[in-house]
This record gives sequence, C-alpha cells and structure tokens, in this order.
Amino acid sequence: MTFDDLGLSPNLLAAIKDAGYTAPTPIQAGAIPVALTGRDVLGIAQTGTGKTASFTLPLIERLSRGRARARMPRSLILCPTRELADQVAQNVRLYAKNHKLTMALLIGGVAFQPQKEILDKGADILIATPGRLLDHFERGGLMLMGIEIMIVDEADRMLDMGFIPDIEKIFSLVPPRRQTLFFSATMPNEIVRIVNTFLKDPERVEVSRPAQTAETIKQYIVRVSDGSPAGKRAALRAAINRDNVKNGIVFCNRKRDVDIVARSLQRHGFSAAPIHGDLAQAQRTKTLADFKSDQVRILVASDVAARGLDIPAVSHVFNFDIPRNADDYVHRIGRTGRAGLTGESVTLVTGDDKKSLANVAKLIGGEPETLVLDGAATPAPAARSASEKAGDAEGEVKASRSRRASRSKPRGAAEKSEDQAAAKAPPPAPAPANDAQKGKRGARQAKNKDVEAAGFGDHVPDFLLRSAFG
Repeated sequence: MTFDDLGLSPNLLAAIKDAGYTAPTPIQAGAIPVALTGRDVLGIAQTGTGKTASFTLPLIERLSRGRARARMPRSLILCPTRELADQVAQNVRLYAKNHKLTMALLIGGVAFQPQKEILDKGADILIATPGRLLDHFERGGLMLMGIEIMIVDEADRMLDMGFIPDIEKIFSLVPPRRQTLFFSATMPNEIVRIVNTFLKDPERVEVSRPAQTAETIKQYIVRVSDGSPAGKRAALRAAINRDNVKNGIVFCNRKRDVDIVARSLQRHGFSAAPIHGDLAQAQRTKTLADFKSDQVRILVASDVAARGLDIPAVSHVFNFDIPRNADDYVHRIGRTGRAGLTGESVTLVTGDDKKSLANVAKLIGGEPETLVLDGAATPAPAARSASEKAGDAEGEVKASRSRRASRSKPRGAAEKSEDQAAAKAPPPAPAPANDAQKGKRGARQAKNKDVEAAGFGDHVPDFLLRSAFG
C-alpha cells in the first residue's frame, strides 16, 4: 500500500513525498481512510508507530475548505505535554505547507498575550495542552462551539498526569456534532469510560498489542548489590562508559532524582542535562535541541517529559529506576531502536526491585539478559569528594522542599504547576564535558536560536503570528 491508496488530495500527497515518506505505517493505513469519512476513530498504538500523521493528515484534508473566525477554531488537538504539542505542530506545518491554513499553539510556560492575539485573528487548527486551553477559555478569549474535529493524543498519559477532569470539561464545551479521533497506547478502565461516554460508534484501529517491545531493541538488566543512590549512580556511569554508547536517555521515577543524577554525571565529566516538568519551557526546548544536535550526549528525564517525543537515532535507554508501571518500561525503551535502527536498553535492578522486575518480565515474556560491566555490576560506593557530597545534599534539600510544596497541590493542577515552576531558577545549564564553566556562561549570555525558532521564550515566530503554512 502507498499513500496514493488512502484517498488524500494531490497537494497533501506532494507534501508527504517532499517529507520523504512513501508507504504508510499500519496505524496510518488503518486510521486515515476511516477518518476521511468523518467517522470517530479509536486508535490504539504506541509512540513511534506514526500515529501523529494518522490524525494530522486527515485533519488537514478535511479542513482544506473553509476559514476560521476570530476566537473560534475549527479543530482542536489536545496533548498532555508542551513538548508533544510542539512536536505535533511541527508535523502539521510539514504536511500542510501546500494549504492556506492557520494554526495556534497554546501551551504553558510562554507568554499569554501573543497566544491571545493569534486566537483573535482566527485559527483553523488549535493545538493545546489542557490547562492553557482552559485558561484562555475562562478568560473569554476562546470559544469552542466551532470545533468540527477534536483529537485527543496520548490519552493514557493524560490519565497519569491527572488531566481527565479537564478532558471531560473540554468535551462538554465542544459541539456534540463533531468528529473525534482518540489515541492511546493502553486502555485502562478510566480511558475505556471516556471512550464510551464521548465517542460515537468509533472504528477501533489497533496495530499491535499493548506493551509489545520492538525486536530492534536488545534489553539488559544490571544487578546492583549496593542499592544506595551512590551505588546506582556508579553503576549507571559504568553502563554509559561502554564503547558502543553513542548517546542515551536516562529515566528516573522522580523529578528530584532527575536533577541529582544529571548533576552527578556532569561532575564526573559527562555531557548531560536534565529535562522535567519543573524546568522553564525555554530550557526544556533548548535541552532537547542540544540533545538532537549532539551537543548534549545524555538526557536525564522523567516519564512525563519524554513520553511521545520523537528523538531520532537514540542508541541507548538507561532505566536508573525500574518503572513502577510495567507498561512504562515499554514506552521508555521505545525511545531507541526506532525507524529500523537497532538500540539497547539497560535497567538497573536492586534487591528492592524484585516485584517490579517480575511485572516487567511477565509483560514482555521473559526477564532481560543480565549484563556484567567489568565487575561494575555490583559496585561498592565510590569514594566521593566533598564537593560531590555537598552537591547531592543540596539536591536532596531542594527535593524535600519541592515534595512539601507539591503535597498542597491538587492532582489536576499539574500543568498549572509547570507554569508556576517556569519562573523558578533552573538547575545548572548543560555544558560540554571538558569546558563546563564556558558552557554555563554561554547558556546565561546567548539567546538560543533553536528556542526562538520553536516559538518559546520572548520571541514569537512569524508562523505563529500569521499563517502557519502559506
């Protein structure tokens, strides 16, 4: 099958060809023809399967005629995180370059007024995170009765982040006579309830069973006898120091550990940087750009920050903590071994992880192979300098303050918390291993072009202020 067989217009086919794609993925082949008929679609597919194009292509096709009115967008794409929303926006721009459609990107962590000005001019396609969308609506700058097509992406991650009440409210604000395209990697009971409540006789398109690992990924575990934070960090460094590690993403279960692990790697000479929801949006965007351009070798991330990101050519995934949910193991290691490339995952396992490891083994059909790292699989606590101990102590104090503050926040306010945290001073900026001080000065002094190009920070690019494509 080719894209010519899916019923798309010549202008859209030309854009797809220019992007270098020739054959649709299974989720695209299953969802696009159904979506073009106007029927609701329930798409069950993991990240990395091409699902973004499976809803952006029919969306562009169906909106090719008509024009949006002020503050009344014609379509809505809801995403759980800012990075995923921006990634979807880039895909829309890529495929809609031959169409005169306008787009607005509503996410937290950036100025409110420029977004309002875009909405005032009218937007055919609105891409938003739930919290910022409701902020605009409650201030009277947005009306949703003109929505013809509504898309929910990464619905199970919405559930994890506590956004389901917001999603239900947004569904109540859009017209009942609309088309809904709903995508999720897994189908927990709460997501099934949402589907049964708000979708009308959807066509179910499922391309693979949930939590199926790719054959292109070689999976390992490293058994760490010293389960202390210092012992795990020593094992992580040994895993990263292997010859075949080009770059990698390190996953931690807690945001406080993301900062601590990133700082520890930096002190030991690694080019590493953290990314999680409490960092300012400009820094998150710059960190991703630096990782994609190989200026940063190791990205230390939380699940929320990295879910759904399309980062090509990641050679390794390291689980500093084995995930609490076995499904998240599959999502994490799916950051490598993409687009036909091979990859490796390395998971650190301590004596306290027996139950979590058993859950993962049950899900993927067996325990990953044990990797011995030249005697470092069971490292003793490394001798540590006074500066390193002081740095870790500082991180623990900050983490303790963050935990106390977070207890007073309602679960559904996750995205608003990110907006508030954007004003806080971020951790040290990433720097090349052999020139850390120079890197820190550069991060403070220079405006980053990648940040500006993405539309974050003080600069708002032309594509957000005017037509996104024409």
